[in-house]
Amino acid sequence: MSDAAAEAVPEHRYTAALANTIEQRWQEHWTERGTFEAPNPVGPLKGDVPDDKLFVQDMFPYPSGAGLHVGHPLGFIGTDVFARYHRMTGRNVLHTMGFDAFGLPAEQYAVQTGQHPRKTTEENVARYLKQIRRLGLGHDERRRVNTTDLSYYRWTQWIFLQIFNSWYDETQDKARPISELEAEYAQDKRRTPDGRGWCELTVVEQRKIIDSHRLVYLSEAPVNWCPGLGTVVANEEVTADGKSERGNFPVFRKNLRQWMMRITAYADRLVDDLDLLEWSDQVKSMQRNWIGRSKGAHIRFPAGDDAIEVFTTRPDTVFGATYMVMAPEHHLVDRIVPDAWPADTDERWTGGHATPKEAIAEYRRAASQKSELDRQENKEKTGVFVGVFATNPVTETKIPVFIADYVLMGYGTGAIMAVPGQDQRDWDFAKVFGLNIVRTVQPTEGFDGEAFTGEGVAINSSQENGLSLDGLDVDEAKKTIITWLEQNGHGEGRLQYKLRDWLFARQRYWGEPFPVVYDEDGLPRALPETMLPVELPEVDDYSPRTFDPDDADSEPSPPLSRASDWIDVELDLGEGKKTYRRDANVMPQWAGSCWYQLRYVDPTDEERFCEPENEKYWLGPQPQVHGPDDPGGVDLYIGGIEHAVLHLLYSRFWQKVLYDLGHVSAKEPYRRLFNQGYIQAYAYTDARGVYVPAEEVVERDGKYFWNDQEVKQEYGKMGKSLKNVVTPDEMCERYGADTFRFYEMAMGPMDVSRPWATKDVVGAQRFLQRIWRNVVDETTGALKVSAEEPDEATLRALHKAIDGVHADYANMRFNTAGAKLIELNNHVTKAYGGKPAPRSVVEPMVLMLAPLCPHIAEEMWSALGHDGSLAHGPFPVADERYLVEDTVEYPIQVNGKVRARVTVPASATQDEVKAAALAEEKVAALINGGEPRKVIVVPGRLVNVVV
Repeated sequence: MSDAAAEAVPEHRYTAALANTIEQRWQEHWTERGTFEAPNPVGPLKGDVPDDKLFVQDMFPYPSGAGLHVGHPLGFIGTDVFARYHRMTGRNVLHTMGFDAFGLPAEQYAVQTGQHPRKTTEENVARYLKQIRRLGLGHDERRRVNTTDLSYYRWTQWIFLQIFNSWYDETQDKARPISELEAEYAQDKRRTPDGRGWCELTVVEQRKIIDSHRLVYLSEAPVNWCPGLGTVVANEEVTADGKSERGNFPVFRKNLRQWMMRITAYADRLVDDLDLLEWSDQVKSMQRNWIGRSKGAHIRFPAGDDAIEVFTTRPDTVFGATYMVMAPEHHLVDRIVPDAWPADTDERWTGGHATPKEAIAEYRRAASQKSELDRQENKEKTGVFVGVFATNPVTETKIPVFIADYVLMGYGTGAIMAVPGQDQRDWDFAKVFGLNIVRTVQPTEGFDGEAFTGEGVAINSSQENGLSLDGLDVDEAKKTIITWLEQNGHGEGRLQYKLRDWLFARQRYWGEPFPVVYDEDGLPRALPETMLPVELPEVDDYSPRTFDPDDADSEPSPPLSRASDWIDVELDLGEGKKTYRRDANVMPQWAGSCWYQLRYVDPTDEERFCEPENEKYWLGPQPQVHGPDDPGGVDLYIGGIEHAVLHLLYSRFWQKVLYDLGHVSAKEPYRRLFNQGYIQAYAYTDARGVYVPAEEVVERDGKYFWNDQEVKQEYGKMGKSLKNVVTPDEMCERYGADTFRFYEMAMGPMDVSRPWATKDVVGAQRFLQRIWRNVVDETTGALKVSAEEPDEATLRALHKAIDGVHADYANMRFNTAGAKLIELNNHVTKAYGGKPAPRSVVEPMVLMLAPLCPHIAEEMWSALGHDGSLAHGPFPVADERYLVEDTVEYPIQVNGKVRARVTVPASATQDEVKAAALAEEKVAALINGGEPRKVIVVPGRLVNVVV
């Protein structure tokens, strides 16, 4: 800006420089006075608490070293506006933010640089806080938590022990302390697996039985083992060709002894209680599909001295089962496989191998290098015959048994009855291996496909002198076959779930250590609460031991396994001092985010994870507000839909265990969930396909140019590589935080994604400059309002805005709230021109602006002569007298198209409305002196003229 231009700007104009000064001053004011501190009923944060409270929570952010771009704060600003509005109406509002700071990124950086992950994490948190504080978010700073702090993960470990020391009693449908199960065995109220009395068992035998019931247990679980990285990787980290996303190393399916959480015990409650929650149908559907509850039957197919058990949702198709398929990892394969192929075995079934064992070993190795997704979606059907035949219990025919990678151990029993007539994958497999195909469901007329997967009446489904399903519809056929299976000992009706128990261990360093040790028998022992927290030790090398990438038989060696002084520890656990071994694995990153809403309630309590009275106040059920079935939980939880399944499912599971054990009053963690949309961005590429700086691109005549070269526009993510990143720091520097906040909220509805356009931010700035001018003289800085009474039209505009903005804030329609404020300010500016506007109009306008733009609103409120902050209100209330319309505007449609509008008294009759519409100049011209065929008046809405 030139010196002359700078001189032309009035001294007290609302510029970016003035905005930054105002914002820093008010942020310091709020911090010094604890403006956003919410009192608790009891404990260190005790204060006077009203009954009317509101707990607003953002999804736990990870403090990335990359910092924020303008898309990240969308939800944070939205919750802040919502919280500020309700705080101004007199509610006790808890709103804060912590950090989910354990995890792989900080650990990977430590491996590369040798810098401790804690230092990296602390630096990232400091940067993150600096960025979000500049936005003026009204957080209770006393309640911030960090999952990596000892004071936090001590209680994560404590909750782990609560779950570990519990079992699920199916008769009571709830978790109970493991000590009660031990008492039932000791009193012979419960039979042991082999029928011996409890006292006849050794201590080790007793412990193994008890351990098998725990909600946290050790199991040989199939995992994605990557020798080249030396760690287990998640399904999402495996590419379609079975390689690790990081490093592109081979990944193998391998059984490892891992901690598992018995989330499947809660499957029904996790499904059924979704009906109690104020969540979108989309998220509920995603959770139901993930849990995958389905009705069907378990059927046993005899195979020599064993039986292969399958689960099917379509037991009515069992007559069409012409072969069986087991997952390559199925434990029964090794038991039933013979030494040689049966006579006349089809060569297509052997895979070219001399013996079944050779074929199985080779096939298993190949299958272990595929991801589960690849196994399920691979259209090329492969498999090998295991060398035995099973018996179809209804047809009594011998059917061959195969292993194939399209069957997974993670669903059902790990084995299927293959019905190629009714399943396309089975059809494809049958065609490759020359297997029989029998249709058992009548295809619909005109069907000319292969496998018929729809519903219809049963066909080819009868025994000669007994069971017959022919002619029955699906439901009736299912009932009939299940009854027959149960009566004849071949199976039973069952509910089945896709949900598997939660693999709860990682071979990494930067995570919560397990609060358990192993004794000389290799059995886990829970540490007493007095020994918590179990701290992470210092190590010299943060990386796990790596192996030859193709060494599928290698075993994990996590970083903690090398901390020998920490791993081997001498403890007295009630039996004198003994040497125990710690667990070298750590908890997954999900652990800390499973319960953080509870710690927000009581972040400084050193005696317990959460004081019951405080938990009940902030999170307990409120039947008087939400109805008799209210499950309790956070009043508003907001975040991206990408966490719709796992995080929310895991949190719900932990909450329900704590509820069963009496530690919390809410049976659900989050009563209301809102998924915000995303801010996306345009990127631009030149003729070479190289990205150019988006900020430097100009639009001319619908085309885009950079340095006078035409470039191509793309729409999607923000990213450094795309050269389209815009940071909130830049926006605050150039326009001020309030302008940035107003623009983000005005871009569109909160739940809709929208493109970022820096050039449009200036519109938000101009609105704030206009409202500022209605309060402050730009030249002198003097207050610019009058004591005169507003006219009738202004009063109506004001109270209409108050009524509408109230509803918009309450329903998270922040974009329309902003639009109403712009409309009101335009009215005031037009009505009073350069004259001072009435104080009685300006003050409520400033108060209504405060949730969206708190700094400028505080500054104007102060200029208006008020002491202290407006953060706690008052929020203006509409006068009903001015909400009644004296006139009504009718749009006039002529032959279905709006051609004009007419304003009539609200008391006008239909005939009067009709006459006014026909007299309107444009309508009269269209009629041209003739009589319309029809005139329809919809009271209060429109007039439709047909000519």
